[in-house]
Amino acid sequence: MADTKDKDSIKPLYDQLLPQLADKLYQQLTEVVPLFDDFSLERVADTWTKDRDNPSDKPISLENGNVAQIGLKLQLLGFQRAGVTSFDIAKDLVLKLEHTTYSVGPDKNTTWVEKRYFQPWTPQELDDVAERLASEVIDAITEQLRQNS
Repeated sequence: MADTKDKDSIKPLYDQLLPQLADKLYQQLTEVVPLFDDFSLERVADTWTKDRDNPSDKPISLENGNVAQIGLKLQLLGFQRAGVTSFDIAKDLVLKLEHTTYSVGPDKNTTWVEKRYFQPWTPQELDDVAERLASEVIDAITEQLRQNS
């Protein structure tokens, strides 16, 4: 097992880490979700961005181990409350995949956690990342409500 970016290092992040983070995030937002008409939380893989450090002719895919980032896409659609204009909230959690490490944050330029491939996550780290993203979601909702009032 090499500690570099390839199919074997990316697949566990996509198949195991992202669902764990999604579960933790959902638990953090259980009181917020019912305020919206629709909720979605999905895993995503960026199959468009070429890896500038490892140019290859292979198509960009998880199977080829050459994606630049994976993550979660959260959408809360149609906030409903009397007297408030309906609004939507969208947030991302991005895992930016480098050669030997990956960073986790709300976008590709902000790092909350950096890990080496195959470095295990503690339950506390999972909770912390979910709490930070949930906090950003709640802040965005609060800001929308403030603008609407």
